[in-house]
Formats: sequence, C-alpha cells, structure tokens
Amino acid sequence: MSDFEIARMAMVESQLRTNGVLDGRVLSAFMSVPREEFVPASRRAVAYIDGFQPLEDAPNPRQMGAPAALGRLLQLAEVREDDSVLDIGAGLGYSTAILSLLAKTVIGVEPNPVLAAQASQNLAKLGFGNARVIESEQSLPEQGKFDVIHVGWSLTEVPTTLLARLNPGGRLVAVINSGGIGVANIYVCAEGSVAARAEFDANLPHGPHLALIQDFVF
Repeated sequence: MSDFEIARMAMVESQLRTNGVLDGRVLSAFMSVPREEFVPASRRAVAYIDGFQPLEDAPNPRQMGAPAALGRLLQLAEVREDDSVLDIGAGLGYSTAILSLLAKTVIGVEPNPVLAAQASQNLAKLGFGNARVIESEQSLPEQGKFDVIHVGWSLTEVPTTLLARLNPGGRLVAVINSGGIGVANIYVCAEGSVAARAEFDANLPHGPHLALIQDFVF
C-alpha cells in the first residue's frame, strides 16, 4: 500500500467517519479518488490535510474545502446512480470526480480557465468518462435542469435562477455564510416550489465574485 493510499484511508476514517459521513457509497467514492492528483504538484505531500487546500501556486489562490465538508454535503444530497449533477466551482476536478462515482453524469463549472483546463486533463487521465468540466464566468451549460447541484464555495444566498435549474425532486446543497458561521443548507424542489432546510455548521472557502454566482445566463 502506497503512502497516498494510507493517507486516503486515514482521511476516510479520521475525517469523514468521525464527522458523521457514514454512507457507504460516499465513503467508497472518497477511497477511490486519488486526491493527490487534484492539487498542485507542490501540495501533493499534504493533499489529505483536514483543511482548505490551495489550488494554485499564487498569491491569494482559489482554495478547495476540507474533505469532511464535501463528504457531508454529498451525503446530504443523497446522490443516486441515475442522477445528473451540476458541480459549481469544480477547481481542479476533485469534487467532480467524487460525484462521477455517485451519479450518472456530472458537469463541473469552473470560472478560472487555467483550473478548468487542468481539471479536464485530470478527469481524462484518470478515466472519469461520465464527467466533464467547462470553463465559464457568466453562464451555465445549455443542458436545462439537474437532479443535484453542488456548490463548492460559500454563498451569501442561493440565486433563484440557480434553484430554477433543479428537476422535480432535485436537491441543491450549499454552505450559506452571510458574515458569521457557515451553515450547510439543502434546497429540495417539489410540487413547483423549493423548500430550504438548514442542516449543520460548515465552512467552505469564499468563491470568486463573478457573474456566474450572481446572475445566471440562460
């Protein structure tokens, strides 16, 4: 067993399970995706830390959230094998790869063109054929609606135009932080309306202040 495999197992046991991530499919997905392939080369040795992970070797870099936060959000979303998923803030593709093992199809959206290009390469190299990442600053993919939407950075609120992208029965999971403690919320589309429910305290990095998350273009 390699050092990375040992670190991956330790992540699952000491970060995910101890934070209440007990869904077998979610745990299996985290065990199957090599997180070290989705961080900058300079960060590979610390790919499995319990904390934010810089995605660029640059001042004030974009960051990826801790594994436990992602695991709890995906468990909350109850992703099914036949679901179509939208992954906003794909970064270098880690969350998109995890979701690809849980769902039928995944589209990742990443506003940083350098990160988006690298994410596409990572997914292709590792054989995640049911997932792709597109680079976009201002619009979502043409595909109409999704069964699950995951947002990989914290928001102050969820735009109604994004909620409109949910299929009936669809779920959106996001961390809402209006300046205090972040709280993971799930939004469920049913009978023509969306019901929101706060679930647990959570912390995700702030995302870029772009039109993508403010006013979606259809």
